[in-house]
Amino acid sequence: MSTIIQLESLKSELETELYDHVLPFWEKYSPDYENGGYFNCLDRDGKIYDSTKHIWLQARQVWMFSKLYGTVHANQKWFDIAKLGADFLIDHAKTDNHRVYFATNKEGQGKQIQRKIFSECFYVMALNEFGSISGQQRYITEAKQLLTHIWAWTKDLSKVGQLSYPGNTPSQSLAIPMILLNVFEEVGGRNWMEYESEIMECIGEIKEHVDHKQQLVYETVTPSGEKINSIEGRLLNPGHAIEAGWFLLRWAQKLGRTDLQELAFQMIDWSYTLGWDTREKGLFYFLDADGYSPTPLEWDMKLWWPHTEAMYAWMLRYEVSGQQADLERFQEVKEFAFTHFSDPAYGEWFGYLNRAGETTHRFKGGPYKGCFHVPRALYLCIQSLEKIGQKLV
Repeated sequence: MSTIIQLESLKSELETELYDHVLPFWEKYSPDYENGGYFNCLDRDGKIYDSTKHIWLQARQVWMFSKLYGTVHANQKWFDIAKLGADFLIDHAKTDNHRVYFATNKEGQGKQIQRKIFSECFYVMALNEFGSISGQQRYITEAKQLLTHIWAWTKDLSKVGQLSYPGNTPSQSLAIPMILLNVFEEVGGRNWMEYESEIMECIGEIKEHVDHKQQLVYETVTPSGEKINSIEGRLLNPGHAIEAGWFLLRWAQKLGRTDLQELAFQMIDWSYTLGWDTREKGLFYFLDADGYSPTPLEWDMKLWWPHTEAMYAWMLRYEVSGQQADLERFQEVKEFAFTHFSDPAYGEWFGYLNRAGETTHRFKGGPYKGCFHVPRALYLCIQSLEKIGQKLV
């Protein structure tokens, strides 16, 4: 089979999964046309088992449907679903002091705020993307104003409730610079230079989490990039490091930085190789850098999102490198994901497996799983295949 035919077949397979099996699940079961927003706690068959609305998932779904409408097809249904969520966010998600709820009830009354910035980050991405497709500047203005507050909070996390005590070792998390790289890419768009200094600072912080000698990407280090000899300091999250790698690889292409490209390649390769379960296949959730037993009880579970992130990371690497080995790695993780997570009976994907690859939780949507990682990865992989195909013609 020629490479072009092989890639066309793969693209068709991913399109079927996205447009026939994944998106229809969310289109049918998640919209709350009475109160606005989406139901995101959905059982295997789409039944609502909790009406709580988790705002970071509401925002991710707005972003997803907006992105599809703006870049794939101007499907009025996608626009209407995106607007349903965007207006719910505007009306209910934010507090008077610029914080964004982690969860509300179905009517939009606040239930919980986290001591983190991630609900705010996805709120920004959602409103920016919907503002782009709707042509309504108020959504974009709201997004950019909140992004200013988020950046300020990253300099003093006590502003979002993260207090430090005398016994704490000063630390920084990989999650913050990596998510902000993604936010700046989305909000900045073609005018990303507006955020150039912030972007370079995020890239610099990510570098501090990479240990070239050990070939590891640490979740938590000191502000100067030193390792912390503790449970938290030794914790590795292969899926997270892989996701950070592809965020960085996209910026390497924008900036024309071969050094960043090589670093991104290494982050993806090292984290995937270390995280891949050679006995049962699939990616471990957590590992300990020094080989101790990871303390999170779910450490050896196989979760949906590290696999979707690995799918796109290897596809993007293949797009950039053209190396057959990168495509083979993509195929390896794709085959595991499609075989174990995808649900041909009811659509969408299961989220949680034990080490042996058996489903442990039957729901399709919950407080931490929504309409995001699966459709985003499929969408991005399809985009990459289209670019690769254009090069081969």
